[in-house]
Amino acid sequence: MSIFDERRYLIPFRSQLLPQLFTDTLIVGSGVAGLRAALEAAQHGDVFVLAKDSVEHSNSVWAQGGIAAAIDERDSTESHFDDTMTAGVGLCEPAAVRILVEEGPKEIERLIELGMRVDRKHDGSMSLGLEGGHGHARILHSDGDATGRELMRALTAAVRATAGIRLFDNCFAIDLCTDSKGRVVGALTWHPRYGLQMVWARATILAAGGAGQVYRETSNPRVATGDAIAMAWRAGAIVRDLEFMQFHPTTLYVAGAPRHLVSEAVRGEGAVVVDRAGVRIMKGRHPREDLAPRDVVTRAIVEHLAHTGDSHAFLDARVLGSEGFAARFPGLAAMLGGYGIDAGKDLIPIHPAAHYTIGGVQSDLDGRTNRAGLYACGEVASNGVHGANRLASNSLLEGLVFGRRVVAAALKDELPDPVPMQWESRVRTSVAGELDLSDVRSSLRSAMWRNVGIVRDGAKLRDCLDMFSFWGRYALGSVFETPEGWETQNLLTVGHLMTRAAAERRETRGTHVRIDWPREDPAGAFHLSWQLGEDSPRRTAVGDEASTRS
Repeated sequence: MSIFDERRYLIPFRSQLLPQLFTDTLIVGSGVAGLRAALEAAQHGDVFVLAKDSVEHSNSVWAQGGIAAAIDERDSTESHFDDTMTAGVGLCEPAAVRILVEEGPKEIERLIELGMRVDRKHDGSMSLGLEGGHGHARILHSDGDATGRELMRALTAAVRATAGIRLFDNCFAIDLCTDSKGRVVGALTWHPRYGLQMVWARATILAAGGAGQVYRETSNPRVATGDAIAMAWRAGAIVRDLEFMQFHPTTLYVAGAPRHLVSEAVRGEGAVVVDRAGVRIMKGRHPREDLAPRDVVTRAIVEHLAHTGDSHAFLDARVLGSEGFAARFPGLAAMLGGYGIDAGKDLIPIHPAAHYTIGGVQSDLDGRTNRAGLYACGEVASNGVHGANRLASNSLLEGLVFGRRVVAAALKDELPDPVPMQWESRVRTSVAGELDLSDVRSSLRSAMWRNVGIVRDGAKLRDCLDMFSFWGRYALGSVFETPEGWETQNLLTVGHLMTRAAAERRETRGTHVRIDWPREDPAGAFHLSWQLGEDSPRRTAVGDEASTRS
């Protein structure tokens, strides 16, 4: 058993000595999935929503491209289903995808009723964009490239106006609390003003996003440190397919600058990926060329750079012109302008970066996990929608659809009120000196990018596991009193789990390449899932009932 299997709680505490809060539904996370769940749950009882930072800093706010849904009369849910299944490279669960595409259009109607502004044509009809992997223009967007911001504005306004919902900003969920039967009954939290608190709840919903910050090169904001996956693991929840991290092919590549996302929608408007000589990288590589699924474009760029020795590629959007680009993508135009780049005249330097955590806490079609009282939705969940590679702009739709479904499941389960328990968490420490947390984080993120990135090799994965064991002995042998320390411990836990899964999946599929296993497994697609205390992941076939239910 490794150090990552030994720690149940990150800090020592006595539950009876802490302030006690009670609610019907506790939601950890304040992005699109969390807020959609909150609106649904508020119709049936009191709701607490925990935001680690503020609602304005969730991953959902950063979504540029839009929301995919078959709402055009020339489109169909069957086409959306087919495109999603194709992008998932054999690992999507058909039942989950069917739910997504068929229930999605009603969620769009609900958003508009809540006051979300969407871009429209001169005749008043919705302006729908085209993105990679989609056979039809079905991407709903707002203010050109600010869909996530507008979506979250509408949801946040609705949440703040709804009685029974309490939104806690800057509240860190440290660990899930379980009773003697393993049922999740709430969470241990920390707030800079109120300190440690016990929050007791009938139902606890994880909606805290992904783990993009585990990589050095990432489009994710600072808050995406995999906390919900790590705390679920410590509580005995099953995790699945953590080896699949989607790498976005086009993020801004400027030395010393963050890897700002350059939306897929730019290619949907005619931009193409080129090298420094102007050669089109996607020409002849895929029937849809620059509008191929993300894994195809990412792999093509990486292979081309390896062949040429160049540090980065370029996105050529000059076909739009300066005014056209600024009109369609005002946010991007302003961001690029800050670096002296006029996308209507200049090539945009790009490089792939970690973007979306495809695997996560295993959940069924209604968000149930294997732990009673615990549900998951959005990026933190692994419900089978995304397979081995997420189709562009399906993530916001997933958060809306499954954010509603988890609440319906919790109501159906008729969970009893939690009975406050008195117990003591004792954490054995083994480190005497202080750790440089920033150094540990920097090292682990670099190691993940080099060894568990787009191109992988078995020997390097094993070396990376050794590094995690070394760091884990120090970081998990310590007790911290601030979010920075807890985030570092969670990043180490999730990075270790991702690397273990990546070493176990000996094939090339979807988001990554195994150079020592360059083809897909001839036995067919399978999920990898496991939980605390197991030596290695279990394989379950796609479509197997056990792979989609708790």
